[in-house]
Amino acid sequence: MKPIRTFTVVPSLPPQLECLREMAYNLRWSWDHETIQLFRRLDRSLWEETNHNPVLMLGTTRQAYLRAAAADRGFLAHLERASERFRRYMEQSTWYDHCMPGQPGGRCIAYFSAEFALAECIPVYSGGLGILAGDHLKSASDLGLPMVGIGLLYQEGYFRQYLSADGWQQESYPINDLYNLPIQLRRDENDKPLTISVEFPGRQVKAQVWQADVGRVPLFLLDTNIPENNREDQDITDELYGGDQEMRIKQELILGVGGIHTLDAIGLLPSVCHMNEGHSAFLAIERIRMMMEQHNLSFTEAREAVTASNVFTTHTPVPAGIDLFPPHLIDKYFGHYYDILGVSRNEFLALGRANPYDEGEPLNMAILAMHLASYTNSVSQLHGQVARGMWQGLWPDVPQDEVPIDHITNGVHIPSWVSRDMAELYDRYLGPRWQEDPADQTVWEGIDKIPDGELWRTHERRRERLVAIARRKLRQQLENRGAPPAEIDAASEVLDPEALTIGFARRFATYKRSTLIFRDVERLARIVGDPQRPVQIIFAGKAHPMTRQAKN
Repeated sequence: MKPIRTFTVVPSLPPQLECLREMAYNLRWSWDHETIQLFRRLDRSLWEETNHNPVLMLGTTRQAYLRAAAADRGFLAHLERASERFRRYMEQSTWYDHCMPGQPGGRCIAYFSAEFALAECIPVYSGGLGILAGDHLKSASDLGLPMVGIGLLYQEGYFRQYLSADGWQQESYPINDLYNLPIQLRRDENDKPLTISVEFPGRQVKAQVWQADVGRVPLFLLDTNIPENNREDQDITDELYGGDQEMRIKQELILGVGGIHTLDAIGLLPSVCHMNEGHSAFLAIERIRMMMEQHNLSFTEAREAVTASNVFTTHTPVPAGIDLFPPHLIDKYFGHYYDILGVSRNEFLALGRANPYDEGEPLNMAILAMHLASYTNSVSQLHGQVARGMWQGLWPDVPQDEVPIDHITNGVHIPSWVSRDMAELYDRYLGPRWQEDPADQTVWEGIDKIPDGELWRTHERRRERLVAIARRKLRQQLENRGAPPAEIDAASEVLDPEALTIGFARRFATYKRSTLIFRDVERLARIVGDPQRPVQIIFAGKAHPMTRQAKN
């Protein structure tokens, strides 16, 4: 159900607490334990009820709580510490400032992705692709890189799951209240919401631009759910990975072509466009068109210039996971480009085909990205071997180990993935440089100074909290399913807080092999059935709603 009318409720913060608003709207809080503890301290239960969303929390906190916090000297001291940390982070010089002084303004690295995982309260992601994209932006912020992100703002996100009585995954699609998320509408020079247009068959589709501040890095999210569009086009940004092939090509047009228009409207000139998976590959076509128009170049000249400044990261290790669009859909949405670019239909389609002479072959978005990027990388050393084998056909005369697909093993944004307990331990024994310069190996030599007993106690505390969370979640799940009281009560006793606990938390797709551990059931039984060395496993994940095998 679409919203009929939107009301924006702004909290009336006492003057002493006004800086809470600025910190709430900058997602740096999502990896700063001091700031998270500050919001939790304001109202612990409301922090949980709002799914760790400080903007919604500030808008729904009782005025009496805010007044009490403004009079609480302990809270104000905590606020001052967190505010000073935020200010210092935003204003201090960075790695990029030291390494690349005097760079011209307006230039940027534009990072395009169909999903970004930044915080639980912005559910526009589904799995590892979004995790990588979110961590890229956070790390770029820490380094001071002139990066911007481009994505889509999904009204319903990727769905919430729940289990039926027989354990089958069911889906619900709650509407995201965009005005109560830590994002804000980007405005033009007349202080009106910034909108861009993308040409669709017989019409222009508009998208308004929202901005999420990820530390120093802006992320621009496109939203077609505005009155200027017809009902069908308003639905384009409803669901992540929802709908049929035609919906996917519409979304990827908005992401790729609309993303380039967004940068142009804001006045940003990308030195590099980074395509995180093939969903945004249409950006390369639009960049060629714009370069031909602005600099009076031929298609071949513009393609060479654009390709030199495009980078592509491939994630999918199986062909079935890549978007393919039949020729008739390309004709429908890109037919007008043939004349504009001065190429034939087959020449255009060949940009995304393994066999340029096969007129029935669909356009493959990964091949399109590889053909229009100067550099392609996979996401681990092993994946590099798989990807070079998958795509060797594009370079038939090249040995597989020389196929031009490099590999860069995924890293993580360390502060986002280190718990508060462990972070405090690192602070005591490693100092602040483990966060400020985690790539310096000398920083981690201090690990040996941490007493074994202290490290183990911290680990045990983390495991106990995991067990407590699992019990609470299981109890809620059983209550929602109407389970018998005895079964609900038993949920409070599941898992052993002192046992070796193995976590398997992934997006559930068949190629991720979640059932691999059950291949040798007798061996598994010996491992988990040893009373002297107890072992337990917690599985967590989501299956795509249309993939029955993954649900199985």
